[in-house]
Amino acid sequence: MTGFDRVVLGFLLLDAVVLALAELLFLPLWIGSVPFPITTAVAAVTTPLLVSAAGRLSPSRRVAAAPLVVWFATVFVFGLFGPGGDVLLMGNDWRTLLLIGAGTLPSAMMLGIVLGRPTGK
Repeated sequence: MTGFDRVVLGFLLLDAVVLALAELLFLPLWIGSVPFPITTAVAAVTTPLLVSAAGRLSPSRRVAAAPLVVWFATVFVFGLFGPGGDVLLMGNDWRTLLLIGAGTLPSAMMLGIVLGRPTGK
């Protein structure tokens, strides 16, 4: 990896953190009396894109999986130990499972696709 690739990877990891925080903060969104977890759709689209972009930087598994690991760690840490002791991830709420599933499952599939591609070298 070149120095420029490392900078790009750093920005991808920063994007993963920012997206995870935004998705967590807007997870308990309601429209009227109906829960509206739109951030799960955002997680299902953006997290695999971050994994794909990281996979193009290097054929390394660690580099390709880094955005997924950072996203999951951010959701876990800030969801359970949020600012001021707020717990954003509730164990008995279906939106929590939906967010975690929508962020990790498509990203894991994209990781498999990225790692299965020929490197071209």
